[in-house]
Amino acid sequence: MAQALVIVESPTKARTIKSFLPKDFEVVASMGHVRDLPNSASEIPAAQKGEKWATLGVNTTADFEPLYVVPKDKKKIVRELKTALKGADQLLLATDEDREGESISWHLLQLLNPKVPAKRMVFHEITKDAISHALTQTRDLDMELVHAQETRRILDRLVGYTLSPLLWKKVAWGLSAGRVQSVAVRLLVLRERARRAFRSANYWDLKTTLQNQGNSFEAKLATLGGQKIASGIDFDDSTGLMKDGNNARLVSEKEAKDLAKTLQLNEWKVSSIEEKPTVRRPVPPFTTSTLQQESNRKLRLSTRETMRCAQGLYERGFITYMRTDSVHLSEQAIKASRKCIESRYGADYLSNKVRQFSNKSRNAQEAHEAIRPAGATFKMPDQTGLEGRDLALYELIWKRTVASQMQEARLTMIGVEITVGDAVFRSSGKRIDFPGFFRAYVEGNDDPDAALEGQEVLLPSLEVGDTPIVEKIEPLAHQTQPPARYSEASLVKMLEKEGIGRPSTYSSIIGTIVDRGYSSIHNNSLIPSFTAFAVTALLEEHFPDLVDTRFTARMELTLDEISTGKVEWLPYLSGFYKGEDGLENQVEKKEGDIDPGLSRTIALEGLKCVVRIGRFGAYLESRRLGDNGEEELIKATLPQETTPADLDEEKAELILKQKSDQPDPLGTDPETGEEIYLLFGQYGPYVQRGQVTDEVPKPKRASVPKAVKPEDLTIEEALGLLKLPRALGEHPDGGKIAAGLGRFGPYIVWNKGKGEKDYRSLKGADDVLEVKIERALELLAMPKRGRGGRTALKDLGIPKGQKDKVEVYNGPYGLYVKQGKVNASLPKGKSAEEITIEEAVELLEAKLTSKKTKKKKVAKPKSSTKSKAKSNKATPKAPSTTKSGRLRASAVRVIKSGN
Repeated sequence: MAQALVIVESPTKARTIKSFLPKDFEVVASMGHVRDLPNSASEIPAAQKGEKWATLGVNTTADFEPLYVVPKDKKKIVRELKTALKGADQLLLATDEDREGESISWHLLQLLNPKVPAKRMVFHEITKDAISHALTQTRDLDMELVHAQETRRILDRLVGYTLSPLLWKKVAWGLSAGRVQSVAVRLLVLRERARRAFRSANYWDLKTTLQNQGNSFEAKLATLGGQKIASGIDFDDSTGLMKDGNNARLVSEKEAKDLAKTLQLNEWKVSSIEEKPTVRRPVPPFTTSTLQQESNRKLRLSTRETMRCAQGLYERGFITYMRTDSVHLSEQAIKASRKCIESRYGADYLSNKVRQFSNKSRNAQEAHEAIRPAGATFKMPDQTGLEGRDLALYELIWKRTVASQMQEARLTMIGVEITVGDAVFRSSGKRIDFPGFFRAYVEGNDDPDAALEGQEVLLPSLEVGDTPIVEKIEPLAHQTQPPARYSEASLVKMLEKEGIGRPSTYSSIIGTIVDRGYSSIHNNSLIPSFTAFAVTALLEEHFPDLVDTRFTARMELTLDEISTGKVEWLPYLSGFYKGEDGLENQVEKKEGDIDPGLSRTIALEGLKCVVRIGRFGAYLESRRLGDNGEEELIKATLPQETTPADLDEEKAELILKQKSDQPDPLGTDPETGEEIYLLFGQYGPYVQRGQVTDEVPKPKRASVPKAVKPEDLTIEEALGLLKLPRALGEHPDGGKIAAGLGRFGPYIVWNKGKGEKDYRSLKGADDVLEVKIERALELLAMPKRGRGGRTALKDLGIPKGQKDKVEVYNGPYGLYVKQGKVNASLPKGKSAEEITIEEAVELLEAKLTSKKTKKKKVAKPKSSTKSKAKSNKATPKAPSTTKSGRLRASAVRVIKSGN
């Protein structure tokens, strides 16, 4: 008989903990939650299927009692856990030390109903000392934490399942609303509206390069005739005009060019030098949100990827628990940090006294320490054996933790003014007198050595009265820029600042926003869709509280107070959902007042037409006079990459013109005599040779690369695109190489023969119309990247008797194996290091079999009128409850709370 059964969430965590426990301890994994609210009609027990509230999974008529079910894929795990418990004399629930972990332990306790003593075992790092200590400090379940998590889960379900069906009816099928998700979407929309309202302003200034005693330095025009020269901060973002009350001088192009000529001939003299010493203090160690932000900025990892990677590092014992609001470091961590500093950088770099940081979070409670390297002695990054993103993230955490106990950086800021006539130029310098923590970590820069160089701006030795020589002086044109879109990092920062959501939920929130089509990610920016505009407008008008940041922050604060016992959870839920002003009643009252046509319409300032949301995406709609003098309705699909902020009247007119009139040709193909047209489709702009006719139903077409603005496209470029793919030459190993352009952009292809091809994407400066054979060979020699630019994490080899190798990748939905065109997800808890080629082949064969089965199930429609009517159904209606109270399974699966 085992002395104890220890239950954790994942197999990786189980293996790591097992190595630190007595041999007669059995450690098993629950694979996350073993029980949850039903996600489909098939999961609703027979006894509750007829109940109206069963579709919610929460009995709103009986004290909001949740209907918990064990999903099909967890029933086997529950049976195995019960079997394992029979052979133990005590149960230790060692799930994560936060609300979610407390909730998982509670559900396990409810399901297993142990007859032996059961205790909660908590720790914030997986090391021998931490596990040994946790064994001696077991406790009972914290029911206040459980109630807080349960309230949060129920609240999210009520919001999501009540509002989502409304969005299906009024905007589009498959959309979702969420307590935090909808607020985050509104933040993206507000920023995009600001970009649309932005009016760019132009201004000029002068930059000069001066030389003193053989050393060059730069200076910029600061004042003219005693008046400050205008810069970007002096302009109003929305109007493009100077801000009210601003007295800065706006220099015109002519004035700037005239000044450059005049000042070139005058004497320049150093009129003042000011040196101001300053210090920079290190930032606190990482919390969940700051780790997500910095990982996104430095490593270009999404919040999902960051948390997945951090979870793996925690479970393998490399870092402490990664879901925390706290910036506090334990005494053990401080000692380990200071030891690292002394051995690596020297005693001079140690802070004079131990440095502790205080939390700015309104209610930091998830765990009791910041994210840091685990243990009493920090492993140096190069001693961990980690690779790739795991190593990069660990190194980031190591540097930030160590830097927090280092000396401040001491700098001297230098300001020099040079007078010429009635103009004053200013040059700024920065000298690092002592780098301090810069030696280990500079926020926003992943190379401390390069950062040190970048931090310094050295000026030559100057004294008041010196007369530097002008090397050159040039007028510079500037244009004010619209507010930047949110990146994942800046959105996380804003959500945390506003007190919305929890750090542990940010990655799933952003993931849901992207998965549901509310936003896309381009160049690390979150770009809201037209659907996001439509949904946000509906919620702002009819349910303003649910997208108000202050209202949502107050909800968050209340949920935190429930976790500490300050607020009763049941009365709060009842007040939010029931009663005259409750969400349930609000939706029932307003549903009839919401016009679906208006809800699907987006009127953008400056456009004569409107944007509508249709079954297949956004499209333009305009009424105009036809050739017969009568008004006609014109609809034109918007290319997928068109963003709300970038859609102006000129672009809209170009797209509509294609539908209403024959577009003007770009020119004529000299070889065929046919006219070349610029057209727009669902996937963006493209060029076409000739027109569609009965004789030529599919004329030659080619996509316009994203880097090329349609309005700037020349006839020469269009002809070049239509000639793609173009042959580049022979490969030394045999086969031909060509350059082409596909749906996913420009590429190089090596036709090896017998149908075998090898592709590489063209990026950056590579031009598909200009690229040469030498560059193509260079690209083909580089490691191949998977779909979405991903590089294989592991090559498992080629199975016996097959020709394609099997590789492991990390995608937006987790780890998966790939062979040829077949992908199969790895089971939860299975890492890239653990998967074998035999297991991978089984997964791929199972996926292939399921695909074939699905194809066989698809029956050909019969020729009867009844069958035809069924096959031509309109857009699926929102889910409805039948007489038996059974909710369509397909509908329930679509509903998500968004959190």
